[in-house]
Amino acid sequence: MSSIPSAVDSGAAPRLLEQVRGRIRFLHYSLRTEQAYLDWIKRFIRHFGKRHPREMGAVEVEAFLTHLAVVGNVAASTQNQAKAALLFLYREVLEVELPWLDGIESAKRPARLPVVLTVPEVAALLDRLDGVHALIGRLLYGTGMRLMECLRLRVKDIDFARREILVRDGKGLKDRVTVLPDSLAPALLEQLQRARALHSRDLAAGHGEVYLPFALERKYPAAGREWIWQYVFPAGQVAVDPRSGTVRRHHVHDQAVQRAIRAAVLAAGIDKPASPHTLRHSFATHLLEGGYDIRTVQELLGHADVKTTMIYTHVLNRGGRGVISPADRIATPVAREPYRGLSGGAGRGTPRTCGGGIDAPGRRQAGGRQIQPSELIIAISFCSTLPALSLGIWQVPAFSWPPPP
Repeated sequence: MSSIPSAVDSGAAPRLLEQVRGRIRFLHYSLRTEQAYLDWIKRFIRHFGKRHPREMGAVEVEAFLTHLAVVGNVAASTQNQAKAALLFLYREVLEVELPWLDGIESAKRPARLPVVLTVPEVAALLDRLDGVHALIGRLLYGTGMRLMECLRLRVKDIDFARREILVRDGKGLKDRVTVLPDSLAPALLEQLQRARALHSRDLAAGHGEVYLPFALERKYPAAGREWIWQYVFPAGQVAVDPRSGTVRRHHVHDQAVQRAIRAAVLAAGIDKPASPHTLRHSFATHLLEGGYDIRTVQELLGHADVKTTMIYTHVLNRGGRGVISPADRIATPVAREPYRGLSGGAGRGTPRTCGGGIDAPGRRQAGGRQIQPSELIIAISFCSTLPALSLGIWQVPAFSWPPPP
């Protein structure tokens, strides 16, 4: 077999592709999903010499998915997306029963812990963002929104009186409410003033329309030009909508934000593979570190299952679930003193106590029982937690806006 064919326009089955596009739009799938599914279907058709999918079946589908993994060396998520596209093609468009496709196992995604930044690292990253990207970065960290959720915010979604943000059509097409940080309210008001001035210029030029979700455009034809439906972060230029052909102003492009954050990570000297989504991970982890319960964090993140939120508790278990390494005991000045033994007699060490009032080996308690080595390990672990307990509940720092020059 050849390498993975590139996604180019194929004349193999134009009617079929139009059927796929129409079905996707009927089901209100996003433009990104439409583009991805059409891309994979075209690759599948070209991979087998432009044969019609009706002429192919389980053997070809499984061979294509295997080819992606073995020859293409694609990630598990990419392979699963290709499978979802073919499943949509056969089930929703061709209306073919495919128990054989259900039997093809999805690629298992590696279970990796999320990348989380420390509070100083977050501050260093945000300080190196400029303009609208700086506000977007602070919102990602201060609210836990996904990047596209933030970029798709409409004017009506921000409630300054209640200090909350309504996230519309999040993952799984679900709405949720998240917090609006007090420290970011002034910056958001300034951003809305700039967006309103831009919208007024668009209206004067005969434009001023934005994309409306689902059937709202048919139900309210003029709503796309109303102020409340405008994007909080409008793009710098108007563009032609690829679906309708209408000239509209879209939101800031996600790739521009991704590039800005990658540059900020390098400028801050952060040696972690951080991305916009890392700020969401850091938001969740820092809330749990601050003592918030996991159900609250689950609601703010919009997770359907608390098991998804539980992954951040694994991030909190630093250093092998809080275990103190024996190497750390050797490295301390006390541990480097000549070994005198743990039993009684002439070689017994000098009694020592830690901040918790726990005696070291060699000291007899009131009942005359001598502390055992196993108890020493527990004592050391307990003593090491005392400084952390004395710090109190950590609070999210309030970032100033605009950032200092």
